[in-house]
Amino acid sequence: MMLYDPLTYDNLMAGLVVHFEKQPKELLSGASGIEGPGVYALYYSGAHSAYELIANGETPIYVGKAVPPGSRKGDAVDVEAPALQRRLNEHTKSIEQAANLKVDDFWCRRLAIQPVWITLAERFLIDRFRPVWNVCLDGFGDHDSGRGRLNSERSWWDTLHPGRAWASKLQAVKTQAGAEERLRAFWETV
Repeated sequence: MMLYDPLTYDNLMAGLVVHFEKQPKELLSGASGIEGPGVYALYYSGAHSAYELIANGETPIYVGKAVPPGSRKGDAVDVEAPALQRRLNEHTKSIEQAANLKVDDFWCRRLAIQPVWITLAERFLIDRFRPVWNVCLDGFGDHDSGRGRLNSERSWWDTLHPGRAWASKLQAVKTQAGAEERLRAFWETV
């Protein structure tokens, strides 16, 4: 006989995903007044040919987390700080800077969550949805790495979606054709 264990990875993931999907979606460009830390997903509804399989806006293109200030260093955390709002604002700027994307084609869903669960919740959502910008075209969530890392390579995301000024200073080792090939291979697995 197999006993139900509500605390297994799969059961915890299922509960979180169900609760997350109950949260309303809103236009990314209109997201405001968001408080607290948590997890979020971005959805795409535009005409870019690379994303036609998910352009119905039902499958996340990206999943991320927003941790409260101080949490990386083990300091006391401020759960009232607008960590989700800050992170969504950063993503809005990245999309606005991309030469071939429009911010009005993006929606977001978010869930404020106790800080101890944030990293696990992000992992659950990535495992469940396999968002293309997390799994295939990494780099969307990157920050400016500063002058000391200018020898770094430009990410797959920045290769396919050029425009972020700081990313243009990185080495262009990857090609747009390579990014498109990665996408083709990824869509065959979905």
